[in-house]
Amino acid sequence: MTTLTKPEGSPAPSSAGSAFLSVRDLYVHFSTEDGTVKAVDGLSFDLERGKTLGIVGESGSGKSVTNLSVLGLHDPRHTETRGEIILDGQEMTGAGERTLEKLRGNKVAMIFQDSLTALSPYYTIGRQISEPYRKHRGVSKKEAWDRAVEMLGKVGIPNPRLRANDYPHQFSGGMRQRAMIAMSLVCNPELLIADEPTTALDVTVQAQILDLLSDLQQEFGSAIILITHDLGVVANVADDLLVMYAGRAVERGSVREVLKSPQHPYTWGLLGSMPRLTSDVNEPLTPIPGTPPSLLDPPSGCAFHPRCTFPSEVGGGRCESERPQIPAGRGAACHLTADQKQSLFIEQIKPRLGLSQS
Repeated sequence: MTTLTKPEGSPAPSSAGSAFLSVRDLYVHFSTEDGTVKAVDGLSFDLERGKTLGIVGESGSGKSVTNLSVLGLHDPRHTETRGEIILDGQEMTGAGERTLEKLRGNKVAMIFQDSLTALSPYYTIGRQISEPYRKHRGVSKKEAWDRAVEMLGKVGIPNPRLRANDYPHQFSGGMRQRAMIAMSLVCNPELLIADEPTTALDVTVQAQILDLLSDLQQEFGSAIILITHDLGVVANVADDLLVMYAGRAVERGSVREVLKSPQHPYTWGLLGSMPRLTSDVNEPLTPIPGTPPSLLDPPSGCAFHPRCTFPSEVGGGRCESERPQIPAGRGAACHLTADQKQSLFIEQIKPRLGLSQS
């Protein structure tokens, strides 16, 4: 498939009804000594320009694997990837390494989860930010260095020209994360993937990082995928929400729709396990029973059914034998009927979450 062309400067708008990033029926399976790990098992979603998509789920649900696939970072010797990943008209699945190298850091960039291990300890922060800019834009070392200093200033690093000569270990955790953001945005990418960008940061620094991403999105017009396990984070910054479990999408919709009227028992469990400022400090949290399944041998039917308390409401063994499909747009992959979901949510889940009954 040919790549859509656009003039220099601001990106041209997508054609009517098209998505900037479109993922269709994505399967990512890893070959291991113990068998095949079905890390992503038939995932589809869309993302428009200038929007933020939050992807949430427990560890091992396939969030990071999905987005590493967008960048083509899996080892093809041990990975089977099927499906479509189309970025602005460019088919990413099966694209050659030379094509992917041109896109990585330029059109699409990623903020990795652990800034200390993602940054090289052998090179200064300024060099690590300036090198991708020099490679993709073909500018001189001085121009690239000036750009690195400019970006450090944009992400709130004080004395950027001086700090550009420092090494990662000389930065605090929050400062390293800002440097990672500067490096990912140095070429004005149209898609930014942020993988747990606030992990291991204190609450104040978390808020600063999220505000920074929002401000930079407005400035550069980037689409953002925010990977997290924290529903509180996506509630503040995302436009749409995708809930993943065992490599599958179990619920999606706008953030407001999913958080105000969740439709899947797994989403109910995630919300119920969150601490709330309005609750009694002595009130215990309600964890989801059981543990996530092994992706070497995921459960048949609905992958969540071994931990779900509602299979009896469905009956007929459907949860154990029949895999539910998630509808296009707003919806959840669950065999409960719309009336059952509404009734259970109002009678059992809302009181547990402390939500208004109105």
